[in-house]
Amino acid sequence: MMHEFRRAKRRKASDTILVTDAMTERVVGRLGNLSESGLLLMASETLVDDALYQLRFSLEDGGGAQPIEVGAHLLWLDRASAPAVVWAGFRFIAVVEDHARRLRNWVDAPGSHYE
Repeated sequence: MMHEFRRAKRRKASDTILVTDAMTERVVGRLGNLSESGLLLMASETLVDDALYQLRFSLEDGGGAQPIEVGAHLLWLDRASAPAVVWAGFRFIAVVEDHARRLRNWVDAPGSHYE
């Protein structure tokens, strides 16, 4: 039996949610799943392990897609089965309160699927 050790539940992204490096304005991949404290990115760009990033993505909240920006620490990288794609795990280190509230609402929305 598999035990889950994550502290925060992670909502699976059912739609394509592109993630942009806010410093370079380049799309670095798409969201795999998201929690209040971090995200799984399916990266299509080269990332630096153990680096800090400023990431931006938009979440649908019933009133349209609202942008969220987070400071994040890249914890790990793992090659995916698809060519030129890498799984990347990020931990949030800086999120303004309004964006944190919207993250929580999105993760806890009715009908969400969790990993």
